[in-house]
Amino acid sequence: MEKICFGVDIGGTTVKIGILSTDGQILEDWEIKTRTEDNGSHILDDIADSVKKAMADRGYTKDDVVGVGMGVPGPVKDDGTVLMCVNLGWGVFNVAQVLSEKLDGMPVKAGNDANVAALGEQWQGGGKGHQDMVMVTLGTGVGGGIVLGGKILAGTCGAAGEIGHMNIVDEKDIIGVCGCGNRGCLEQVASATGVVKLANRLVAETECPTVLRDLDEITAKAVLDAAKAGDAAAAEVVDTMTSYLGKALAMIAVVVNPEIFVIGGGVSKAGQYLIDKIQEHYKEKAFHAVKDAEFSLATLGNHAGMVGAAKLVLN
Repeated sequence: MEKICFGVDIGGTTVKIGILSTDGQILEDWEIKTRTEDNGSHILDDIADSVKKAMADRGYTKDDVVGVGMGVPGPVKDDGTVLMCVNLGWGVFNVAQVLSEKLDGMPVKAGNDANVAALGEQWQGGGKGHQDMVMVTLGTGVGGGIVLGGKILAGTCGAAGEIGHMNIVDEKDIIGVCGCGNRGCLEQVASATGVVKLANRLVAETECPTVLRDLDEITAKAVLDAAKAGDAAAAEVVDTMTSYLGKALAMIAVVVNPEIFVIGGGVSKAGQYLIDKIQEHYKEKAFHAVKDAEFSLATLGNHAGMVGAAKLVLN
């Protein structure tokens, strides 16, 4: 029987689990509920039970399974120790070791969920074919992940790739305090939340004509759609957002020199328009030796974490 591995992506609501071939093809995937009650003490038991049941149902033995990779929503050390996952109720413990014990000694590797998703995109998604990649996730916040030489760059405590908290925003564009407690983080202008705040301020403080004034509620999608349709005010907001993103990525490029930047998250649904705007500002600000880095959209969607988790154990 062909060797397989399991990829596990733990979210605050559901745990995504997949069976993958060793060349990265998803053979089957499903979800189970994330039971966060009792400080998340049931989560690893539920994962172990689901993996064991899947093996039994399909006739897999431990010899058929390379191992189980797992992405968790918090910082993770190289040895599998998670340094608190507030959303799950977890404190500090070796999550990889505990799950391995529940799986009768099966190999388990764990990593931060954003980093693991980046690894998935590098292996089978928007960064496929590139060994050195930076992923940027533009959603409610701004996340990131760095893959160098085909492996995650996690840093001392798993915080490498937290690009949303680069302190980069000029005072004139800062609105409030970032969720991390600082002011001026990239996340404050480049996330969906940040785009909405910039747009609302522009509408409130100017009299410029814009379709955004006619909306009951301004969303990041509405701003990007209006900008693509030629609305000058919306385009100004997008220009501010992408200018900061381009600057941040230019700074990152002279530190890790990636072959490619992969842009994902809900905001990335704006597609090539957004990629072109980010790349335009990136090229304006980047050091000459790194100007030719490629840009692409993420392609794996909600499967990125599962695929990257599987790659963890294969690495």
